[in-house]
Amino acid sequence: PKSFRNNMESPELDAAISQMNEGDGYDVVIVCCTDDFQSSYWSQRLRAGICSPKDGSNASPFPMVLAVSEDWGAGGAGNGLGTLYAYKKAEALAKSMFGVDLTAQLSSSAISAALFHTAGKGTRMAPLPASENNNKPAVRLPALIEVNGKMVPMTVLEAVIKQTGVYAPSRKGRLGVFWGDQVFIPSAPTMYTPTHHVDIMCTLGNMVGEEEWKEKGLERYGVIAVGSNGDAAQVEKVDHATAIKMLKSLADVEKVGPSLGSFSVSAPMLASLTQEFSAELEAKVGKFDTDPHFWMPMTLGKEDYVGLMTQKGVDEAVSAAHYARMDAFKKTFASEHGGMGLFGAVDVGSGACWWDYGQLRLYSRNNLKILEKSRDADLLRAFLGITTHVLDSDCDKVETDTDSYVFASNLASGRVSSSILSSVKCADVEVQGAILVNVTAKKIRAAAGSILYNVVDDTDEGIELKEGDVLVGVFDNQGNFTNVKSNISIDGGKVWKEAIMSNQMSFEALHGANKNSDVAVIEERRNELHASVIEER
Repeated sequence: PKSFRNNMESPELDAAISQMNEGDGYDVVIVCCTDDFQSSYWSQRLRAGICSPKDGSNASPFPMVLAVSEDWGAGGAGNGLGTLYAYKKAEALAKSMFGVDLTAQLSSSAISAALFHTAGKGTRMAPLPASENNNKPAVRLPALIEVNGKMVPMTVLEAVIKQTGVYAPSRKGRLGVFWGDQVFIPSAPTMYTPTHHVDIMCTLGNMVGEEEWKEKGLERYGVIAVGSNGDAAQVEKVDHATAIKMLKSLADVEKVGPSLGSFSVSAPMLASLTQEFSAELEAKVGKFDTDPHFWMPMTLGKEDYVGLMTQKGVDEAVSAAHYARMDAFKKTFASEHGGMGLFGAVDVGSGACWWDYGQLRLYSRNNLKILEKSRDADLLRAFLGITTHVLDSDCDKVETDTDSYVFASNLASGRVSSSILSSVKCADVEVQGAILVNVTAKKIRAAAGSILYNVVDDTDEGIELKEGDVLVGVFDNQGNFTNVKSNISIDGGKVWKEAIMSNQMSFEALHGANKNSDVAVIEERRNELHASVIEER
């Protein structure tokens, strides 16, 4: 999608960020987690922070946080069935905890709701998710957020919830579905009136010819095309000629662009899909994703759909049977729910900007961007609420240059250059071009490009990181911890099964050891350990 990015001078970007900082967000936030420990963690943290009532009262059950786990079989449910299953569990939780009928509230357009998918190993983020005991969306950013009255580093999920809330006012009576590691700021207006039962977010531009299709790299993406009547269709990773053939059912294709994957559905569509797949949801079997199993068979012809799925290695008979099922579903739904189109698009704007934290190198790049002097960096700082270089910190005796940022930290001596430090306690610090988050140590030396994360060190020798080094602390349920090394140049997905840089375990083995960790208890013990080292000092 970055190939669509134009300049970032659009005033809509500033307007969107203002609304993100001031708006109320969704009435209901559903978080789909890996296990019950993570569900409990997010229920408590979000209710005490970003999803707490603005007036501080508990007179209303809203905003409501419903964190659920996807206890499906091996291989998972896919994001299609996974969305429906998470909603069903959230619906039951809303009734048992708050006495609220979620579906009735959505059906009457009384509330807006959003669901955030957070599961996944995060292999390309390794070793950061391991440091959060596989709670991937809890990876911290340096910016601060208030939780339980205390300023603490913001998690990636909190950033995503804050950003996506800009669409809440337009989505009363709808469920928005998002993924949890990318923040985008739309350059198109965020207020809109939904015209379709399903609308999918995308970056739209004018329909292009074959040469420009290649130049924009559209054959590498899931692409949304919009006809002159506003109806849309989805194709996936096809060349221009194939796309034209597949999209012949649309009236005069006018706009086209990469899909962001995130979507919203009306209350009737949500209820109907849940009913259609009730057998799978009850038995917790099957795996269906939204794009290939919901949207594409609803918007493409049978021959084109089956051909596309054959290219993906799916048996023709299986695809044909699934197409027939979804075609029958579509016809029945259309006959019962008129007044709106079936499938449409929400344009985020060709000038949209986004910051992806789903890879280690991107986590580094987009956090160091905070130090830059650019329009993109200005927008990022505004979104994160960063208005000063030093906040809630004691670092008067430290030489800190004008590029660096120090938040919620206590530094006794040393030098901070072109770096960003958040929740760092250190007696003697010398850092250059580094990112430090949740660190307590007597002595720190960190070179350019290095990342120090969730580390407690009480040795006199302290910590030394060379250029690009990454060091994270991994704690367990018993309070034991080990440090895990990597480098910013290493893609964790490519070395997932290897024990690298003198680590005792591979990232895969760490992921296995971290399963079913009580993340709330571990965080509490980790904080106690940070405090004990400070007291010793």
